[in-house]
Amino acid sequence: MFYFVKTPWLLKKIYGGCIWNINTEKKIVYLSFDDGPHPVATPFILDELKKYNAKATFFCIGKNVIAEPGTYGKILHDGHRVGNHTHNHLNGWKTKDEDYFKDIQLAARYIDSNLFRPPYGRISHFQLAHLRSSFNYKVVMWDVLSADFDKSVTAEKCAKNVTGHAKPGSIIIFHDSTKAFERLETALPVVLNHFTAEGYVFESIF
Repeated sequence: MFYFVKTPWLLKKIYGGCIWNINTEKKIVYLSFDDGPHPVATPFILDELKKYNAKATFFCIGKNVIAEPGTYGKILHDGHRVGNHTHNHLNGWKTKDEDYFKDIQLAARYIDSNLFRPPYGRISHFQLAHLRSSFNYKVVMWDVLSADFDKSVTAEKCAKNVTGHAKPGSIIIFHDSTKAFERLETALPVVLNHFTAEGYVFESIF
C-alpha cells in the first residue's frame, strides 16, 4: 500500500484548487476525521477532544449519518464542524461524473456543510472544478496522513507520523472507522498531548 504521510508540494500544486493546509504562523493544527460517524470510534474521539478543549472537523459519509443520527448530532452539539464525504464513499476516479455528483447531493441532504473531502483523496480536475463552481464547496485535502487505516502500521507509528510532520496550519487526517480504531485509540491521545505540551491549539476548518 503506497501513500504519502507528508503531502508533497508537487501534488498540492497539481491540485491547487484544494485546501491542503491553512496559512498561519500561529501554533494551530487542524484535526480531521473521515468516514464516520461510527458508534464506537466517534464517541471516543469526542471524549478525547473535550479533554483538551480541542475542535475538529468530521468528514462524514451520508449513509453513516443516517445510521448514527445521535452520534452525528453529538458532533454538532460539541461545536465541531462537519463536511461531506459522499453518501457511499465513492472513488472519484472510478465513478462516472453524473453518479458522483448525485451521490454527493444525496449526502448533502443529511450533511449541511460547504466543506467536501473526496474519499481516498481521489477526484478528477473536472469534478473538482464543478464542485467548486456549481456546488460552492471548499474541497479540503490534508497535509499530514496518520495512516491509521493501514493495518500493517503500529499505533505508535501513526502517532509519530503526525507528531513528526505536522507544523502550524497542518490539516491532519485520522479515521473514525472500525478498521482504524485499533490504532486511533492509542495514537490520538498521544497526538493531543504532544501538541498541547508544545503550546498548540486545535481548531476546526473554516
